[in-house]
Amino acid sequence: MVFAAPGEALAGAEEVLASGPPPLHASVAHQVIGIWQRDFGDTRRALAHLRRARDLAARAESPEREADVLATLGVALVHTGRTRQGLAAFERGVARGTGHTRARVLFRRAYVWWVLGRHGEALDDVRRAIPVLRQADDVIWTARALTLRATVHLALGAVERAEADFTAAEALWDTTGQEHDKADAVESRGLAAFRSGDVPAALRLLDAAEERYAKLGTPTFMLTIRRCEVLMAAGLAPEALAEADGAITALDGMGGQSTRKAELLLVAARAARLADDPQAAIARAALAVRLFAGQRRTWYESHARLVLAEARRAAGRGSGRLVADAAAVARRLAAAGAPAAPEASLLAGRIALELGWTADAERHLAVAARSRRAGPPLARMTGWAAQALRARAAGSHRGVLEACRRGLDVLDDHRMTLGASELRARATAQGAELAALAQRASLASGGPRRLLVWSERWRATVLSAPPARPPADPVLLSGMTAFREIAARAEEARREGGRPVPVLEREQRRLEREIRSRTLHMRGEAPGGGDRFDVGRLLEQLGDGVRLVELVVLDGRVHVLLCGRGRVRRYEAGLLAEAEREAEHVQAGLRRLAHPGAEARLPLVEAAGRRLQELLLGPVAGRLGSGPVVVVPPARLHRVPWALLPALRERVLSVSPSATSWLRAHDTAPPPGGSEVLVRGPGLAGGGAEVTELAGRGGGFGGPGALDGGEAGRGGSPAGRRIVLEGDAARVPRVLRELDGAALAHIAAHGTFRADSPLFSSLRMADGPLIAHDLERLERSPYRIILSCCDTARFATVGADELLGLVTALLPLGTAGVVACSAPVNDAAVVPLMLALHKGLDAGLSLAEALRDARAALPGDALHQATGWAFSAFGAA
Repeated sequence: MVFAAPGEALAGAEEVLASGPPPLHASVAHQVIGIWQRDFGDTRRALAHLRRARDLAARAESPEREADVLATLGVALVHTGRTRQGLAAFERGVARGTGHTRARVLFRRAYVWWVLGRHGEALDDVRRAIPVLRQADDVIWTARALTLRATVHLALGAVERAEADFTAAEALWDTTGQEHDKADAVESRGLAAFRSGDVPAALRLLDAAEERYAKLGTPTFMLTIRRCEVLMAAGLAPEALAEADGAITALDGMGGQSTRKAELLLVAARAARLADDPQAAIARAALAVRLFAGQRRTWYESHARLVLAEARRAAGRGSGRLVADAAAVARRLAAAGAPAAPEASLLAGRIALELGWTADAERHLAVAARSRRAGPPLARMTGWAAQALRARAAGSHRGVLEACRRGLDVLDDHRMTLGASELRARATAQGAELAALAQRASLASGGPRRLLVWSERWRATVLSAPPARPPADPVLLSGMTAFREIAARAEEARREGGRPVPVLEREQRRLEREIRSRTLHMRGEAPGGGDRFDVGRLLEQLGDGVRLVELVVLDGRVHVLLCGRGRVRRYEAGLLAEAEREAEHVQAGLRRLAHPGAEARLPLVEAAGRRLQELLLGPVAGRLGSGPVVVVPPARLHRVPWALLPALRERVLSVSPSATSWLRAHDTAPPPGGSEVLVRGPGLAGGGAEVTELAGRGGGFGGPGALDGGEAGRGGSPAGRRIVLEGDAARVPRVLRELDGAALAHIAAHGTFRADSPLFSSLRMADGPLIAHDLERLERSPYRIILSCCDTARFATVGADELLGLVTALLPLGTAGVVACSAPVNDAAVVPLMLALHKGLDAGLSLAEALRDARAALPGDALHQATGWAFSAFGAA
């Protein structure tokens, strides 16, 4: 019962001891308490109870009982870091037990071998145990042994063998009441899914196992380790670091197993390194190395030394000694059959290249490159990265580009198995090095066209296909409804009392975690990375009049690719870091200008705009011609108000995350007979006045609009109708129904950007926030959409060159053009801008044309000028 019902087992054992039992029964009771303390409590208390159980078994003159207790004691000793004593206890246990009992002892010793990273010994012992356990018809222990053997196979990279054993074990667990072991089986299947490259399935199974453990009150430190591994593979390293550090604190607080602490430190070190915090990685990895060495766990010690070496290189401590350390780790990992061995060889090769040791680098990189042909996606990525570095060292630009292409193809296939747009975006970080290598090789050998192709190869890829949408998932839908209700109540409490309500905020965060978790479980369906970018087609669509300006950052400097009139030309501009600082100054200036009385700031903001133009466009500012311009900035420059730049201020200007995205928007046809939807959310300082005026005047659908807030359902929206949703009609379900497939949507609502969780960025509706996750459930987002309030064009920069936010949630779903705002604006000043914008749309202009004319129609004071600069047109509609 100690695993199936741990609380009841503990109470029962204490009751037995209180009854003054004979030594044999007392031995069993102390062993149960020892197991409970070992796995769920204080390991020091566990050792005291287990030693007492051993002594009582000897007094009872029961060799079988003594052998069984010695096995339990051996596990506890190893988990407290006393490896030599633990293995000695197992030697005595194997000698004392016979038959069925010895098989159970061998199984537990196999488990200890696995903990120690000695997988060959683990397989030997578990293979000896399984036939005896099966012959004795011991279902529970046979299932445990199969699960352990599968776990060892996974550690050695034998995924198919592991899956066969997991399947056999799960069939046995279904015949028992062992709820803890059933949860462990689900956790193990999650690990197998991860090792085979299926991240969504791994997250789903690990979350399901956690729910089962929670019902039993079981600590989940091993599950935390596995979940952190999956989160890191999904590009969520900061979250993995927070989870691992939290688990270490909890483990220390309960006096838990030192073996688990060492493993948590290792996973925390890896997460810190991936989160670009090398000093934190060094501190955690160094402590993990010391613990593993003291525990005689050479397998894990080698992995910790690998992370330590990677973190030291990231901290700028590359040296000949570090090359030797990485090479030694690679040899130890390869000898142990560890799948991480190529990573160590790649690290040794990288550092050798940086030191100019080309012969040493070639030797190490050649070993690492062998992994490019087989294995899970990220292992093959390691191999292709090594091959690309080999080609660069040999001076072969063609070899670099071929290796980068093959490696990014692998990552494309992996990325498209992910259903959630957040995971797709974050996964691109794995390909950042390959993309940069290819861009450098293109710059050196292929001219501006090739550089454009490689810039597009890995830019804004999350927009290449819609995210998976599960409208039939009742748990997700009910969670989003509950989230909206709680968020609305929390917002109302803040408005009325001026202070947050902790209980509501805690529930809101819990619901956010649940929604995000279920979203991450979704699996993608589209193979590959979509259509390849075609420079010739781009130039054909641009024609002679339109110029597309794509900004590429290489080694910290901005390169400008000017596309148009059948040519692609490259120019150098300024440093990215300086441009980012200037953009922040501009944002601060626009925030000040949103309030009356700040007119003196206007010349400062305009001067900053001139400096930005020099840093970002350089000589291209004078070569743009007189026609429309499309700007394609890297993700880190998404907050630049492009209309502020003097060369762009009075022209038709649109912004696009990539040239590929612009082409897709350019080719998107408006829906036949689509409706125009006007939405006004609650609590606007200016009351969303433009919505009221637009609702009462004629529009682009040929006739006066109908104030239609009370009409229910999409069936009540005739083709070409103007639908106005305000007051209680502006509730999220109704708004989503009307937005789906609309020709034009205008939403005046408070916008909130969430840098910590960008897909929870929101627009406030009557019943609570409409979030980016809601927009991803649309079958087809509006062809054109205008978001007239603050911060709707703010994004989080993630992955290699990706953006997440409200606008990017719309672009893959059929939206060809968006007008949105990247800074706080004055609500009253927005009204004339929006009315002028709609006047241009009614005259048949595109969003970019109408926005240009609307800016020109505004009064010339600082407040209105700043309002016009804050808005941008995205896309091509």
